[in-house]
Amino acid sequence: MILTDTHTHLYSEEFEQDRNEMMQRALEKGVTRLFVPSIDSSYTQKMYDLELQFPENVFLMMGLHPCYVKENYLEELEHVETELAKRKFAAIGEIGIDLYWDKTHLKEQQYAFQHQIQLAKKYKLPINIHCREAFNEIFEILEQEKSNELFGIFHCFTGNYNQAFQAIDCGMKLGIGGVATFKNGKIDQFLNEISLEHIVLETDAPYLAPVPYRGKRNESSYVALVAEKLASIYNRPVEEIAAITTKNSQDVFGF
Repeated sequence: MILTDTHTHLYSEEFEQDRNEMMQRALEKGVTRLFVPSIDSSYTQKMYDLELQFPENVFLMMGLHPCYVKENYLEELEHVETELAKRKFAAIGEIGIDLYWDKTHLKEQQYAFQHQIQLAKKYKLPINIHCREAFNEIFEILEQEKSNELFGIFHCFTGNYNQAFQAIDCGMKLGIGGVATFKNGKIDQFLNEISLEHIVLETDAPYLAPVPYRGKRNESSYVALVAEKLASIYNRPVEEIAAITTKNSQDVFGF
């Protein structure tokens, strides 16, 4: 059984002490494809080091995370462009808008999001969207940029039924992780009404660990628990969930 974690922060400081063991646990669970989003330039070298260590399993994205859009955002976007021109990446991400922590840089976040979507189109890459308390703002830009060249993953999707179909209509797969296992997660209530062809699995490790590890450090091996939850939601064998969601990830990333 091959599982794909489409969103995992393997370079996180929370894995400093046991990163190799954590990776081994993931591989033992069949999680052999791990996609790593970028945050900002300070993590780029750590990402490259990880890829060097696990070249068969770790695939990198490049982008500027909305929470890291600060006064120097233009320099950070320049860094993104420099790296994209140098080498191949799996996606542009994670990019988007986050109004949960801070609303002071909304205009800059909007600019960075749209600019990076345009870079994705230029390089024919998928995007990986981060959205927190910003569905309207995200969809405003997605609708403007909608085209056959726009595709990707709506990471950690926590929207409602209508927003799910709006995201799909904009060319996105829904990234489903630990939230699907939460009692108050809500998405489990309508997920079975969405065809599995639109779903990919993720952890967002070290964040948002699924039940029974909720509140603890998340890790990529736990994507198996998300697959099990989806098996119960869709009433399908877990092997089928793994196969379909991995194929969906291959459709997005091109491999």
